[in-house]
Amino acid sequence: MIDALRIVERGDLAPPEMRGAWAGEIGQTQFMPSSWIKFAVDFDGNGRRDLIKSAPDVLASTANFLASHGGSAARTGSRSANFAVIQQWNKSEVYAKTIGYFASQLARAP
Repeated sequence: MIDALRIVERGDLAPPEMRGAWAGEIGQTQFMPSSWIKFAVDFDGNGRRDLIKSAPDVLASTANFLASHGGSAARTGSRSANFAVIQQWNKSEVYAKTIGYFASQLARAP
């Protein structure tokens, strides 16, 4: 609760924007307020860390979270270090494998 209030206090979100999932996750990549405070980045330079509407902030914040937990730009197979990092985000093996699959598809994109 204190971290949610800090998000409002520093101007990242207004109270009506503080809507999330049942467990309190907020934004496109479902940051808990404590993770928002630690890892959210104002990548678009507008003075706010907006993980709801700003794709640059969302992607940079997600990358910051993953890098802070040991993630790298290397491949994300089920035996890689990145797989374990993704499971720190979400313990579901299906979730981590899906992220790995999408990452491999993005790596092949032109």
